[in-house]
This record gives sequence, C-alpha cells and structure tokens, in this order.
Amino acid sequence: MIQRARRLRQNEILRKMVRETRMDKSSLVYPMFVREGENIVEEIPSMEGQFRYSIDRMSEKLESLKKAGVKSVILFGIPDVKDEVGSGAYDDDGIVQRALRAAKKDFSDMYFITDVCMCEYTSHGHCGLLCGHDVDNDSTLELLAKTAVSHVKAGADMVAPSDMMDGRVLAIRNALDENGFTNTPIMSYAVKYASSFYSPFRDAAGSAPSFGDRKSYQMDYHNRKEGIKEALQDVEEGADIIMVKPAMSYLDIVREVVDIVDVPVATYSVSGEYAMVKAAAKAGCIDEEKIVCEMAAATYRAGSSIYLTYFAEQIAEYMDRGLLG
Repeated sequence: MIQRARRLRQNEILRKMVRETRMDKSSLVYPMFVREGENIVEEIPSMEGQFRYSIDRMSEKLESLKKAGVKSVILFGIPDVKDEVGSGAYDDDGIVQRALRAAKKDFSDMYFITDVCMCEYTSHGHCGLLCGHDVDNDSTLELLAKTAVSHVKAGADMVAPSDMMDGRVLAIRNALDENGFTNTPIMSYAVKYASSFYSPFRDAAGSAPSFGDRKSYQMDYHNRKEGIKEALQDVEEGADIIMVKPAMSYLDIVREVVDIVDVPVATYSVSGEYAMVKAAAKAGCIDEEKIVCEMAAATYRAGSSIYLTYFAEQIAEYMDRGLLG
C-alpha cells in the first residue's frame, strides 16, 4: 500500500504535529451570573458547580478564571425587582451596570461581554415588550438599544443581543454609534434556536416565561436555511461576530454559517449540555474530562472561533495538561 493513514498516528507527538483543529485559552468565554445582595455565592440547583454571585463576591470567580488563563466573561444579571417593561435592563444603576463598574475597576485586563435581553428583567419573562400575549418586535428595539448603550457606558467591552427581535442589531449599532461607541463590537445571537437545552439557564436566571413559550421569536430547530438567513441579515446590520446557539446539536449549522459569513463565528455550549454532562458523569456513565474535551474540539472542528462554555476554566486546565490545543 502506498497510502497508509496510520503512518501519522504512531505517537502523541506526531498526532499533535498534524492536528487539524487547534484552540487556545483566548477563545474561551465564561458565562457568569451576578445577582443583587451581599456576600452571596449561591449554587444553581440544576447546574452543579455553577453559582450566582453578588457583586462583592464575584471577584473570587474572576480571580480564579484569570489565574486559569480565561480572560473573557459574559455577564447575566439577576435583579430583585422585575416589571412589565424590564426597566432593570437599562437602568444605569442596574445589576449588570454596577457589576461592570466593579469588575472593570479590579480586573481591567479582562474582557467583559454583556448579554442584552429583557427576559431576566420582565415580570412576564419574555424577551420584549408585550402587546396582549404577543411580544411586540419594534417597540422592543428601542429598549434593547438603550440597554446596550447603558452597558457600554458602565464598562462593557462588547454587547451580545440574545433576544431574537428582527432588526435589533441595526438598532443597537446605530445607538452605539450615536453615543460615540463606534469601536464597540456586537456579538449577535443570530442563529438561536428555540431549544429545550436552555431549561437549566432559566432556573439559573429566573427567566422562564410566565405563559407560552419563545417559539414566535426563537428559531424552529427543524430549520437550516432560516439560520443562514438570520446570520447574513445580522452581518448586514453590523454584527461583528455571529453566534450559533446551542452548540452540541447544531454543529451542522455552525459549519454552514462559517462557510458563508465573513466574520468570526461563536458557539455557546448551553446550560442543558453542561447539566447533562455533569449528571452522566456523576452517575458514572461517562468520563467527564474526556467528554468535555471532545465536545470542545467538535465546536472548533466545525469552524467556531469562540467558545462560550461553563466548562471554560476546566478546559483551560486541560489545555495546560496537553489534552486540548
């Protein structure tokens, strides 16, 4: 035989030399929950090993991440008070705004992204303003833009709209530019499916809708072409990075989006994926370390440049040990 594929698999050094998919810590983003109160480090019941932090305690996690080499965080806020219009989202003294000011003061060399959405702040749990039982797209845009501007004023390095309202990237881009933030990037949750993998997050953030579901604005998971359309539209509106969410069951979409857009593509390994791995590992059904490495490599192999994951700190450790990279 002239062609022998096994020649390049003979030992670890050679296998790493010819490895097609490579990654490093700079591509990792850790999702972090901040809540009102003091002296709080509160474990999330549905996400073993993940916590909600009060602002005075979040530095402990940020220090741990920094030490591991994870320099990027996406913040999700959990307010004490919610209302019909989600006013806590764009309040200059809101939970995320205060968390940003504190974090940027003590961790100026870290990179802070903020989730821009209404669901954690509305009393009804939907991602926008209501008109009856329908989420009103156009009236929501102004508040999303207002939220993004307030985050950047408080210190956000990047904003990430996750609401799935039509036109929100353009609305946010215009608002940022008008306020002098022309260099602030937007990472759009462009291809966000209405997924059952989000359930633990809704427990973590207290953002489950009080009625109905989000299928009128998040995408039907049967659809492929629609995801491409959403990605292209958001790039046209000014998105600097496109996200596909969830990650594990949507790598075909990641590959297609990577092939068609001319901006970096991120994937978000969501709460349900995390919870499934933790539960299966606890039951002795899988090797957590190996599964986490395989899942991470799969997203990069599909073409992702950025990986949002609750396993970010562990993955950084695995990279140090030569298991990934």
